[in-house]
Amino acid sequence: MQRKKTSARKIGASDDRRPLGTDVTKIRGSTPTPPKKSPLPQKLAPAQRFPIPGDDGILVCPVGGVGRIGMNWTLYGHAGRWILVDAGSAFVKNATENGCFMPDPRSLRDVLPRLDGLLVTHAHEDHIGAIHHLWPRIGCPIFATPFAATLLKGRLAEKGAQGKAGFRIFKPGDSFKVGPFSIETVPITHSVPECVAMAIETKAGRIFHTGDWKFDPDPLLGNPTDFDRLKRVGDRGVLAMLCDSTNAERDARISSESEVAANLAEVFRTRRGKIAISCFATNLARLTAICRAARMTGRKVALAGRSLEKAEAAGAEVGLLDDRHVILSDSRHLKGLDPHEILLVCTGTQGEERAALAKLARGENWRLPDIGPGDTVIHSARAIPGNEAAIEEVMKRFRARHVEVLMGLDGDKPLHVTGHASRGELKTMYELIRPQFAIPVHGEAAHLAAHGALSLECGARTATLTEEGDVLRVTRNGVERVTKIRIRHLAALESSGEKLVPFEGRVGMMATIPAASVAKAPVIAVRRRGRAARPGSRKAA
Repeated sequence: MQRKKTSARKIGASDDRRPLGTDVTKIRGSTPTPPKKSPLPQKLAPAQRFPIPGDDGILVCPVGGVGRIGMNWTLYGHAGRWILVDAGSAFVKNATENGCFMPDPRSLRDVLPRLDGLLVTHAHEDHIGAIHHLWPRIGCPIFATPFAATLLKGRLAEKGAQGKAGFRIFKPGDSFKVGPFSIETVPITHSVPECVAMAIETKAGRIFHTGDWKFDPDPLLGNPTDFDRLKRVGDRGVLAMLCDSTNAERDARISSESEVAANLAEVFRTRRGKIAISCFATNLARLTAICRAARMTGRKVALAGRSLEKAEAAGAEVGLLDDRHVILSDSRHLKGLDPHEILLVCTGTQGEERAALAKLARGENWRLPDIGPGDTVIHSARAIPGNEAAIEEVMKRFRARHVEVLMGLDGDKPLHVTGHASRGELKTMYELIRPQFAIPVHGEAAHLAAHGALSLECGARTATLTEEGDVLRVTRNGVERVTKIRIRHLAALESSGEKLVPFEGRVGMMATIPAASVAKAPVIAVRRRGRAARPGSRKAA
C-alpha cells in the first residue's frame, strides 16, 4: 500500500521542531468500532493521535470555537488526564438545511478514556448545545451550575438518556478538584445567568479560561463580576489566558441590561398596538426586563417557542425568576385582549425558518396573534455572523404588512446590548489577570487577530492564534504546538430527523506573535512545514 505524505505546520520562532504524534493512517485496524446501538455513523477515517499529557506542562486543544462563532470546546491535559470545558454546537448555515453541527467524539477517541469531566461555563447553545446529542457516548461527569444542569437534564430526558449522565452541581464561586486539576470558578456577567470563568490550576501552572463574558455593572439577574476575585487569580500568577474574542475589534462603552430594561418600558408605553419581541431563549435577564416593563405598562406576556418555554421553566425551578406572574400559560390567551395589552416573546432571533418569529411573520400559526398595521416587532438580539440574510427575510415579511420593525434600537436607544467584552473591557481583564501568554478563542479569524494584537499591547509575552484541532503545550517557557488533530463533525439536521450524520467544514489560522514584532506589523499567520513522525511514536507531551 502506498503511503501518503504527511506534513504539519509549526508555531513561529519558538517552535522546537519536535516530532509530531503518530500518524494513525499508517496503523492497520486503528479505527474503533462504535457500540451497536450508537446513533453515530459507523465509518471514520483515522487521524493523528493525541499525545499523552505530561507532568511538566499543560496541553490545550481548542476542538472548536476558533476561526468561527459557535461550537466552543476546549480540552486541557495534564499528568495523563484530560478535562473538557464546554461542548457547544454551531448553526448549519445552508439555504436548504436547518440544524446544528458539532465535533465527532470519535475524533477524540484517544482522550475519552482519560477524560475526567466536562466543565460548563454557561448555558448558551454554543457552549452546551452538543451535550444532549453526544451523552452518554461521552461518559464523563458533567460539572454545571443549577440553571445549566436543569436545562441539560430536561434535554437528556427527551433523548431517552435521563439518568445516564452524572451531574456535579456547583454554584458560581465554588472551587473543586477534577482529576489532577484544581478548578476555581469566578462569577462573571454575560447574557445568561450563572456564568463563570475558570482558573484551572495544575502542578505545572495555572491557566485562566474566561468563557463568554462582559463587565455589566447592573445585570438585573445575579451579581456583577467579582473583580476582587479576578485580581486575586492574577496575583497568584497565570501562565496563559484563553479569552473571549467576539468583540475584540470594537471600541464601545460598557453597556448594561438595566439600560435595555428602561428603553423597553418606554417602547411598551408609547406603542398602542400589539408588540412581538425576539430574544435569545436563555437570556433570562432580558425576559425579566420584558416582564417588569409589561407589568408597568399594563401588558400581558406570552411565550412562543419551545426553547424559550423550557428556559423560563428552568429559571423558575432554580429560583432565578420573580416576575413570571405576568406570563400567560398559553399564547392563545392573548387573542381576547386589546392590542395595547398584548406582548408576545418569540424565539427565532437568527431567522430560523421553523422558529416562532418566522411563523408569526408568515401568519401560519393559528395559536399566535395576527400582526399587522399599527403593531411593532422588536429584534432584541444580535445577528450571529452568517445569519443576517435569514433575519432580513423574516423582517421583510413584517414590513410588507406595514409593521414597525425595530432592529435593536428605538432611535438611538438600545433595545439590545451585547453579552461580550469590547476592547476596553478586554484591557481591564488583562490588567487583572496579567497572563504571560495569550491564546485568543471564541471568534472568527479577524476577531482572534485583533485580540492577539491587543493582548501584546497589554503585556502578554506572546499571543498564539490557533486552528481547531491544534494541540498546544503551555509551560513557563512559552506556548508550543505539539501536533494537530483532524476534527471531524456531525450534524443534527431537520432532514435527517435530527439523527447525527457526517458534516464537514473547517476554518482557522495559526500563529505565534512575539511581543517585539507587533509594534511595526499586523498579526500575521506564520506557516512552516515540519516533519511527520514515524508510526508508533507516541510520547508524553
